[in-house]
Amino acid sequence: MAEPVRLTVVQNEPQAELLCTFLRAEGIRCGHRITDMGAGAWDGVPSGGPREVLVDPVDLAAARTVLAAAEHGEFVEE
Repeated sequence: MAEPVRLTVVQNEPQAELLCTFLRAEGIRCGHRITDMGAGAWDGVPSGGPREVLVDPVDLAAARTVLAAAEHGEFVEE
């Protein structure tokens, strides 16, 4: 796998997990990690702070389609 690229940044870990659930359902490998955005703002709070969702560069276009569908409350069917 190539170096992962950022698909988006979400508010917290539960949102990142939910988005990754949508992506994995479409066969897109993903992961997430905490960002340094707002560093220190959520110190000591579990799941606090923004997280970036990462995908393989070859899956970026498909992941954007899934992200758009998720934002509209839809599921992508192919």
